[in-house]
Amino acid sequence: MAVAAAKMTPKIHEVPDDLLAAIDFCYEQGWTDGLPVVPPQVDRVKAMLAAEARPPETVIARHPATGLDLSLHAAAVNAVMAGCLPEHFPVVVAAFEAMDRPDFNFHGSTASTGGSAPLLIVSGPLADEIGMNSDVNLFGPGNRANATIGRATRLILRNVFQMLPGISDKSTQGHPGKFSFCIAERLRGNPWPPLCQAQGYPEGTSSVTAYAGAGFCNIENHGGNTPEQILGSVADAMANYGCITLGQSVVILAPEHMQIVADAGWTREQTQRFLYTHAKRSVDGMKSVGKFRDREYDSQHGAGAHALSEAGFMHRGLTPDDILITMGGGDAGGHSCFIPSWSRGRGSIMQHAAIRPHANKK
Repeated sequence: MAVAAAKMTPKIHEVPDDLLAAIDFCYEQGWTDGLPVVPPQVDRVKAMLAAEARPPETVIARHPATGLDLSLHAAAVNAVMAGCLPEHFPVVVAAFEAMDRPDFNFHGSTASTGGSAPLLIVSGPLADEIGMNSDVNLFGPGNRANATIGRATRLILRNVFQMLPGISDKSTQGHPGKFSFCIAERLRGNPWPPLCQAQGYPEGTSSVTAYAGAGFCNIENHGGNTPEQILGSVADAMANYGCITLGQSVVILAPEHMQIVADAGWTREQTQRFLYTHAKRSVDGMKSVGKFRDREYDSQHGAGAHALSEAGFMHRGLTPDDILITMGGGDAGGHSCFIPSWSRGRGSIMQHAAIRPHANKK
């Protein structure tokens, strides 16, 4: 959704000409995620907005429960506070345009006790252009673009949509991704087409995928040397009793693991089918831990059921297409990861959007 809001007059706060005083003022207003923010000076906000060709009052997302709007101006203010550079702003904008779609379930995924966070996966040439990390320490600290784009997402949820911990954000435990949860797909050495191409975007167009993700599970396998061994470890993690639901999945294969899969000639689609087939638990097993629900079994095995859905078992997801899988991380190490989706069922469906080029890109 991109609509023009009523003409607004941004509120300007006068603070002492002292950086620490300005940072403390932001704390006093409740604008931070617990860490210091960059004071959103007017010139910095204007520079951020210069990345967009649309008017600052353009609404790019609306909270379905409260009706609160996110304008480009409000997004720019929070992107400045997060530490973004102007070239990062188109990713922030596209992420919220994706999350604004009803199937993402904007409110439920950010308010629930489940404690998910929007995982953003940037695919395409833009990731390298703005200096994103897709390599060593993929989910860790140290890269400005990854850290600040993800942080801007959180600050917008907090400051614009009022998703405040303990008030509207009822997360039981949360996870570190609620500070920042943003990565780039690794293209270097990736044997599969990039996600942006698989999603149907024209060559040269980058995309961002938004996914309501729980905390991720490290999948260690240094001994496997066949796709079945590597992916068997992944499927087991996907189907552990604590995680298995009808929800979607994100799997990021480490380059070491991807090489084993690709050297055997496996495609993304073949890998998805293997994981769906093997990420399952028996009905008796599900009942033994109190997680079996008749309606979920019926939705997986009733009319229109996927051919790979095995009677007497609960698979993770409804079809192989529910598994987003790509490559990321450093060259060394047999460490891949699985990130389960939010909710006990299918409360949120991942969405993607094209990233508009910077309005002043040469």
